[in-house]
Amino acid sequence: MNSNGAIEPRLLVKPWGRDDLPPALVGDCDEAVGEIWFQPGAPLDTILTKYLFTSAKLSVQVHPTGKLSPTGLGKDECWLILDAAPGAQLATGFRRDIGPDEIREAAKDGSIEDLLVWRDVAANDFLYVPAGTVHAMGPGLTLVEVQQSTDITYRLYDYGRDRPLHLEEAVESAIGGEHPKELRRAIDPSSTQMLVEGPWFSVAQVAGGRISEVRNNSEGAVQVIPLDGYCVIGGLKVASGSSAQAFDLGQVDLSDCPRCLVAGLPLKR
Repeated sequence: MNSNGAIEPRLLVKPWGRDDLPPALVGDCDEAVGEIWFQPGAPLDTILTKYLFTSAKLSVQVHPTGKLSPTGLGKDECWLILDAAPGAQLATGFRRDIGPDEIREAAKDGSIEDLLVWRDVAANDFLYVPAGTVHAMGPGLTLVEVQQSTDITYRLYDYGRDRPLHLEEAVESAIGGEHPKELRRAIDPSSTQMLVEGPWFSVAQVAGGRISEVRNNSEGAVQVIPLDGYCVIGGLKVASGSSAQAFDLGQVDLSDCPRCLVAGLPLKR
């Protein structure tokens, strides 16, 4: 992170990424960018924020809880859909309760894709995905992801692409059941509201510059992700598609930012 608070983006090329993204996001990169990472510095280094862009299906995958992760860190994550092509889908959880042996065999023969619950999604859909949730994404999606800062991903199935699978680790980590419906909802983009008040991170949507409505709910340093317009942090202009860190919300001016996300550490009770 730069001393002025800006967070340097990291571009990741993916087989399911896109090569038609605007230069404002990817510079002169002409490869298929699937993810742009924004990793804050301490004390927010336990949080990682990403943009994801899909042109093909992602692998069927799962992230472990901290107890099962080799790093000791789990990977809860949440997704805010910014744009979705007609018919775009993602999958979270299974259609029914399913045991480890069935998950393993379905991953081997590819039928696991049909055991997942695929849902049509649209802009402003929001999902929280706990570690252990088997999930996948389809093409035509642009979204922001806020997650625990770890990159442990276990692939169960990858449509024959030449990437390693992690069958036994994934089966051990997988929750063989449905994704709770209370973890999915459509949100009003013009409403300032808390989206996540979890054990690992908090996320607020701030609309119309109304940051005072979340100020009492967030303490300490925050990461700001402008979705429209730009914000100003200590004199630094941060445009949509970028991100920056502030020591507290009082340093953040959202007068020219119709909508942004503010991520922080777990809320103090």
